[in-house]
Amino acid sequence: MPVVAVAGGTGNVGRAIVEAIVATGKYEVVILSRKSNPERSAELGVPIIPVDYTDVDALARTLEDRNIHTVVSALVMMPSPNGDLPREVELIQAADKSRATKRFISSDWGLPHTAEHITQLVSVKFKLDAEKALENTKDLETTRFLNGFFLDYFGLPKFPSHMPPTTMVLDVANNAAAIPGSGDVPAVFTHTSDVAKFVAASLDLDNWDPVHYVIGDRVTWNEFLHLAEEAKGTKFKVVYDPIEKLQSGKVTELPGHIAAYPYFPKEILQKFAATFALWWATGAFDFKPKSTLNDRLPSLGTLKVKELLDRAWK
Repeated sequence: MPVVAVAGGTGNVGRAIVEAIVATGKYEVVILSRKSNPERSAELGVPIIPVDYTDVDALARTLEDRNIHTVVSALVMMPSPNGDLPREVELIQAADKSRATKRFISSDWGLPHTAEHITQLVSVKFKLDAEKALENTKDLETTRFLNGFFLDYFGLPKFPSHMPPTTMVLDVANNAAAIPGSGDVPAVFTHTSDVAKFVAASLDLDNWDPVHYVIGDRVTWNEFLHLAEEAKGTKFKVVYDPIEKLQSGKVTELPGHIAAYPYFPKEILQKFAATFALWWATGAFDFKPKSTLNDRLPSLGTLKVKELLDRAWK
């Protein structure tokens, strides 16, 4: 049975991916982590292997010793609060060096980034660095998954997800919205359970595309708002944030933002939310590839915005 290692598999996206691959029954799954976690290992029924992501040679030896055929990275691509940097590039280099490892999925899980985005969000540089590292590999088949924004956030806490509560644009729980721009620009949204399902299914493919696009649903924010109001049977308090406001690093404060301030300071949250709002308003999330993984795996359905909202809030 081929061995698949999920780096960061105890985290949010990573845990969904671990569960989806295990559910296929086709692969032996292990988790790579910065530290051991016997309790989580017992909970998931998957071995957790502590590794030092800064040591490429040692990491490559671990991949060889464990006969790991495929690495799926779900590493967090932001610096940690204690200053640890993402080590995606080192993980790619180690996988390329490992004689046992043949395939690698990089930690992206978002939208097509450009160099312009680097100054707008700190994670972008690390993702683009990883993209270059993938291009420089010699003995690996590699891919990245681009799936838009995670739909999970708009069903929490009522719809199952491993993602943490995060309020962006629509504060469904508090019947409020701060719509970026006109609200008429479409955007791609995909639930992590669907992303994980497509990752697991992609392991069976004979070949990968350099980028796998997964489209869960595509709606405008005005359409999203209407579906949320319909699901809850009430009108939301709505404001529209002009692009000029977003460019200044500001968004209209929502009740869900206030609840987050103890662990996500207001100034940082404002800039973070404004960056994503600007990307939505300018169409960065409305990517339209020539082909998608949905096309290659037509039997796999996806959770739609209306279904999520109705199941969570109606």
